[in-house]
Amino acid sequence: MGVSQERLAESLGITFQQVQKYERGANRVSASKLWEIATALRTPVSFFYDGLSDRESAAAQRGAAQDFLLSTDGIELMAAFPRITEASVRRKIVELVCVVAEEA
Repeated sequence: MGVSQERLAESLGITFQQVQKYERGANRVSASKLWEIATALRTPVSFFYDGLSDRESAAAQRGAAQDFLLSTDGIELMAAFPRITEASVRRKIVELVCVVAEEA
């Protein structure tokens, strides 16, 4: 945002080391401090939450994939798939599964 850690720290009345700890996630940022930071940076608080739902969605997809891979079907598929030696055949199988999944 074009603001140095020193300048931000000065406007918040804290040390730049504290700003660094906030940035690294070493210290949590309270709601009131987040409000102060947003005000100092002249941005809405929601700016700090942009993309959060995307990460939650990706985490949910990873969880579903892990659940599948640990299932009987997943284990069987993981054992069989690498035995298909031709890359083009493997690619076609992946494409088939994607099409079937969209229709389900």
